[in-house]
Amino acid sequence: MTAVSQITATAGAPALKIGCCGFAGPLAAYFRDFRLVEVQQTFYDPPRVATAERWRAAAPTDFEFTLKAWQLITHEATSPTYRRLRKPLPATAAGKVGSFKPTPEIWQAWVQTREIATALRASVVVFQCPASFEPTLEHKTNLRRFFTRVRAELHKRPGAYPWLAWEPRGDWSDAEVRDLCEEFSLVHVVDPFTRLSVSPGPFYFRLHGIGGYRHRYSDAELRQLRDLAQRFAAGGHCLFNNVSMREDALRFARLLGGVVP
Repeated sequence: MTAVSQITATAGAPALKIGCCGFAGPLAAYFRDFRLVEVQQTFYDPPRVATAERWRAAAPTDFEFTLKAWQLITHEATSPTYRRLRKPLPATAAGKVGSFKPTPEIWQAWVQTREIATALRASVVVFQCPASFEPTLEHKTNLRRFFTRVRAELHKRPGAYPWLAWEPRGDWSDAEVRDLCEEFSLVHVVDPFTRLSVSPGPFYFRLHGIGGYRHRYSDAELRQLRDLAQRFAAGGHCLFNNVSMREDALRFARLLGGVVP
């Protein structure tokens, strides 16, 4: 039995990396069956660095971690996702988080995200924005300031640093997304059943379920996903984020010719 890793449908086809958004089941079983995960805990409330180091140590050497950036960077304090914080956000910080604001609170949230990414040796950090993060002048200015500072910091650090990936959900045009991705070397994160990526290079698909989280992908839809992925010569990541993510990811691997349990 071989874990799902980089899989090609045919000789010379682009490599597709398959995994789940979150550990779908016990860690040992997940590490046995997959070679990729997108960590979700970092979005709601980052775990301790020691916890991330334990995950890295327990995973196979060729296992790939990606992660979501902490919600304090992207989401306003009114977001219902803040209910998952271990400690409530102080009232004095409520107007200083979210939407990439140029505040110490948001920069500290990035520092904590980056520390976890370093401990995991993560390959990608995903910045998922809510639909309320619309393409206003203020939002674009905040985003540009944030990624200018992050890029400058990362380039000063020795060794490899992760891709930065952005999942816009507001009413952003392809041209607006393309320009920002090119300016800051961002990967445009998409659900390909909703929108196609406009950034060059490897893709990053997050599969939220057609019509909602409870959706189970049919064989025909998985074949469609295969065809969408193979449009990208550089290959990329396919991460399932629906109720049947584990089963659908394994079925997708089999469709591509992967050997799985």
